[in-house]
Amino acid sequence: MTVPEIQASEVPDDAYLLDVREQVEWVSGHAPKAVHIPLGELQARVDEVPAGETVYVICRVGGRSYNAAAWLNHIGRQAVNVDGGMQAWDAARLPMVSETGHEPFVG
Repeated sequence: MTVPEIQASEVPDDAYLLDVREQVEWVSGHAPKAVHIPLGELQARVDEVPAGETVYVICRVGGRSYNAAAWLNHIGRQAVNVDGGMQAWDAARLPMVSETGHEPFVG
């Protein structure tokens, strides 16, 4: 199964952005409007992901988000992988926030 991909700079401003990284990664830096559901919790929490719109899935570099997007598409959702993940997001100088009190850091 092929998974649609998009560059971080092309993610629409009003997109439903699903961040599937672990909690420690999330608090260090994430997109301001992203929704956080770690990959390991996605199957149990899939009802929190809207079924009627495209979901843009992001992780650190793109591997976990690719797997999450593939699974979401497999169950009938519309999911797109953000190629390069938060590292590409950061490199594109897109907005990020941190919950640590420090500058956002992706690593």
